[in-house]
Amino acid sequence: PFYFTARSGPGIREAMNLSEPGLLIDDDELYLRTLQRSLARQGLETRTAASIAEALRVAEDIRPSFALVDLRLGEEDSGLTLIRPLRALRADMRILLVTGYASVATAVEAIKRGADDYLPKPATAPMILRTLGLLKAESVTIESTMTPLHRLEWEHIQQALSETGGNVSAAARLLGM
Repeated sequence: PFYFTARSGPGIREAMNLSEPGLLIDDDELYLRTLQRSLARQGLETRTAASIAEALRVAEDIRPSFALVDLRLGEEDSGLTLIRPLRALRADMRILLVTGYASVATAVEAIKRGADDYLPKPATAPMILRTLGLLKAESVTIESTMTPLHRLEWEHIQQALSETGGNVSAAARLLGM
């Protein structure tokens, strides 16, 4: 697991835009409520949704400044399907895909569909605030390492090049570029 600890001190609340709510989408009710309370303690208002249909209703209603979208919603639904409709509602919305099933392919697919970033679960409040740019990087202590998104993308490209024998054109086709 990945754990982030926010150091106390000035600057956290000052960096936030407290006027616009965010949207948390996850089918794990306990995780959703815990995360919502953690973000509220940092001064960030959020609404929650547990399904794709509910997420779209809430998003239409509040036009969130950011959305944290779980990859797996229920038994069959994928949070990937929410990226484009959310982006269509608000082009400047920050969309973060979060999952306990992290993989290079999923990270690349999320970015291709328009997500701004990809976080492994459990995504903590400090991790989310840092990713949204609401918490300065130096005010977050990383207690364990995680692979940065640019590294995952690079590894995915290298895998495609390897599978195509180093043929750049074939790798680009394989990657959908």
